[in-house]
Parts: sequence; C-alpha cells; structure tokens
Amino acid sequence: MIDMRRTVQARLDRRSQAALERLVHRTGWSPSRVVREGVHLLAACYGFPAAKRVIGVGRFASGLPDLASNKKHLRGFGQ
Repeated sequence: MIDMRRTVQARLDRRSQAALERLVHRTGWSPSRVVREGVHLLAACYGFPAAKRVIGVGRFASGLPDLASNKKHLRGFGQ
C-alpha cells in the first residue's frame, strides 16, 4: 500500500499546465501520478551519487586473518 500522507501544491504556468494535461490524456494517469513519475525521473537523473567504495574490498581471501592489523605483513610493501 502506498503512503499518501504528503500533499504538494504547485502553481503551474500555462505551458506546464498544458504539458500536464497532455500527459494525463496520453497516459491515462491521474495528474498526481504524472507528477510522481516526473519526480522519480528527475531523481534518477539528478539523484544522490552512490557511496564511494574501495574496489575489491571483501572480495579476496589472503588466508591471513590479521593481514590488515599486523605490520609484519606490510614490511617491504610499496618499495
């Protein structure tokens, strides 16, 4: 079930109102659904960037349970 507790009011200029009416007619959706779908499309285009991750973390098994915490394993690394 969709939570419909939020209400948004918007003032549309003539061009936006005409576009909304065309979309309602063309899709057969309610004006509310057309607006919701538009919000989803904009969110997909301008949404939040994905969290940055380190590539490969957790994908390789070294067989050493203390690899990240034991400095002796890093001796000579990067030289």
